[in-house]
Amino acid sequence: MRYILNGKEMKTCMIGTWAWGHGQNGGRIVFGNRYTTEQLTETFETAFAHGFYFWDTAEAYGAGSSESLLGGLIRNKDVVISTKHFPSRKYRSGENRLAVNESLARLGTDSIDIYWLHLPKNIEQNMKELAQLQKEGLIKSIGISNANVSEIRLADIVLRENGSRLAAVQNHYSLLSMKREKAMLTYCRNNNILFFGYMILEQGALSGHYDSENRFPPLSMRGATFTARKFRRIQPLIDYIRHLGVKYDVDPSQIPVAWTIAQGVIPIVGLTKPEHARALGKGMGVHLEDAEIRRLEKLALESGIRCKGIWE
Repeated sequence: MRYILNGKEMKTCMIGTWAWGHGQNGGRIVFGNRYTTEQLTETFETAFAHGFYFWDTAEAYGAGSSESLLGGLIRNKDVVISTKHFPSRKYRSGENRLAVNESLARLGTDSIDIYWLHLPKNIEQNMKELAQLQKEGLIKSIGISNANVSEIRLADIVLRENGSRLAAVQNHYSLLSMKREKAMLTYCRNNNILFFGYMILEQGALSGHYDSENRFPPLSMRGATFTARKFRRIQPLIDYIRHLGVKYDVDPSQIPVAWTIAQGVIPIVGLTKPEHARALGKGMGVHLEDAEIRRLEKLALESGIRCKGIWE
């Protein structure tokens, strides 16, 4: 499947940098891990060498530190950059302009390829302001994240009334959240809106590297969210993911990636180690059989586990 954004054909995967930041909403608090600049630099260069040019970040990731680190790596590189503004509860005129300018400074670029409203707050006011920033060339495309169908529709209507259109939606999407996203995915397909899925591995729970005996770091948000009980409930799914990894001779984490792509969803995959980038490059060649897709979905539904972030 071919995806076009701003006239460019995209590879069917976007690289996420949520775990790159430090401090508030950074990698240590959310994921329980800390990564060095040297390690993340090598990870970026490895991913870039494997053809991954589309990078996603946000002002909220490590209070801007993720954007700053990525900005230092993309200089003189032909990449597509995606970042987001976390809107205030009560709309303040000019807040998007301020946020865009601060992100541009941290990223060291003069325009952002796709700019997202991180939460669907004050949609009409925020979309009008983003449409103006797009006319000025500060952003090239506009997206909305964590939105439902009615919010997506409203965002698109407001943008069209202001000479633009909604280019993309970025929502939580995985084997453990697919049912509630079905209506949104259908709407996006019918209206030529790209759909990006984040947390497709549920922060590692569906990577095949963890289970009830080998869990997440305890002093982390993901460790608190995914308990031993939850891991036991999804163990049959984990086992099947591992089985398919052996069959296709890829890291098991690439099986949920392949499943996501088969749904017509562009996966956002977080990378923190060079070996993750190499595994992802190899995994892009996996095409699951229809029976395997149905089996994955059946095991996911039978687990009874439905994942939803506290921000959703």
